[in-house]
Amino acid sequence: MRKYLFRITLTLAMLGLLLGYALAAPETDAKEPFEQGVAALTEGNPTLAVEKFTAVIKIDPKLPEAYINRGIAEMQLSLWGDAVGDFDQALELDPRSPQAFYNRALAYSRNGEFAKAVADYTQAAKFAPKDWQIYYNRGNTYLDMKKAPEALKDYNRALKLHPQAPEILHNRSLAYLALDKPEPALADADKVIELKADYARAYYSRGQALEKLGHKYEALAAYRQFLKTGDPDADASLLQKTLERIKALEASK
Repeated sequence: MRKYLFRITLTLAMLGLLLGYALAAPETDAKEPFEQGVAALTEGNPTLAVEKFTAVIKIDPKLPEAYINRGIAEMQLSLWGDAVGDFDQALELDPRSPQAFYNRALAYSRNGEFAKAVADYTQAAKFAPKDWQIYYNRGNTYLDMKKAPEALKDYNRALKLHPQAPEILHNRSLAYLALDKPEPALADADKVIELKADYARAYYSRGQALEKLGHKYEALAAYRQFLKTGDPDADASLLQKTLERIKALEASK
């Protein structure tokens, strides 16, 4: 059977789930709970997934994919320490697993351990050099570390492997803004909107770039569009900043 691994892709604001796989199969007795764990992750039930992969591990404690998938379920429950422990165990069993390095990096990043995250992404890239998500998420971590030049390099690497991806282009626009390069930041934000008109945060980035370029009224229009389309929960802090920028621009002469 095909053995499934789940991947969590981190952006600056959200967790997304992506399906991947490995070719080896678990022991026959572990097949059913393993597939049930995969189904639980697919259906967004990480608590049940932890239970099922724990059952798999009791049957076959040398199956690295079971630890990786349980770790991903634990990340969805914000159990970062438990997740790291499972990825550690997976790497003891398979020291060359890009999935284990990648997911441990995500856990480290979400827990604010950015240097460890970068080290793990770098290891993952050695074993999966054509995986754009590794460079994308390492770029996000560099951006969190306020290392915009390094982030920019990783976003460029990711785009070579996955051209015109809205999420990469958007975060590259953030790197350009951090480097005080509003023109390429604006170009990236505009490209994101062209590719995905409902990508709300691109309007905020567009507003920032236009404001830096001195285009007051276009910036106001972009900010107002973000107010209309931003997620009230996920984008709460940015929406507040947007209101502040609109007030400041409207008050300026």
